[in-house]
Amino acid sequence: MVRILALETSRKPGSIALLDDATLVCEVELPEDGGPGRSLAPLIDAQLRFAGWCVADLDLIACTVGPGSFTGLRIGVTTAKTLAYAADSQILGVPTLDVVAEQAPGNIATLTTVLDAQRRQLFAARYDRSADQRWQAAGEPQIIDQSVWLAQLSGPSWVSGSGLQRLAGELPAAVQVVADIQWEPRAATVAEIALWRYQEGQRDNFWQLTPRYYRKSAAEEKWERQQ
Repeated sequence: MVRILALETSRKPGSIALLDDATLVCEVELPEDGGPGRSLAPLIDAQLRFAGWCVADLDLIACTVGPGSFTGLRIGVTTAKTLAYAADSQILGVPTLDVVAEQAPGNIATLTTVLDAQRRQLFAARYDRSADQRWQAAGEPQIIDQSVWLAQLSGPSWVSGSGLQRLAGELPAAVQVVADIQWEPRAATVAEIALWRYQEGQRDNFWQLTPRYYRKSAAEEKWERQQ
């Protein structure tokens, strides 16, 4: 039996989920009117009580590690590490674009997932189905200009992710789009990915797990330009 707490804080509003082996115990979104800094800990406590669990019952804490909101990722990873330390449990970070890919229909063989990186840019990653039907990422996520990414699309292909929201009408006719209800990463999917990776023996080092921003903040980039 593996009891998992999963946190998704890369996007607003974010969500948390509890998984008992392959059974989803609960999944709850964070309040729209409050950031994860205020609402995450109370919501975790409420859902643990709902399940009849305590922190010490958790075997694995999973969280998205990016790309996504700088603040959301920082709070999510810090919370996950704090709880893992308190529970003496294992911890796993899951890339946000992996979560979006996992939510696509199972009959898709190749997929590109995209998130909005602001400044008319996208975070993008490409995936291929392996023999065991798991997604395999073809390299690390990249930051790419929207226009360049659109120009690279060719032939029949599938795309998914909230980065498509600003690209309505610009996609080539041969490109197929996953239903938008699956674009936003969910904590339940984070938990599902974490479960099979955990069962395969994957673990993250508690002390080394950090958010993966894939770019500097706007403030950091502005400071560098002024030097």
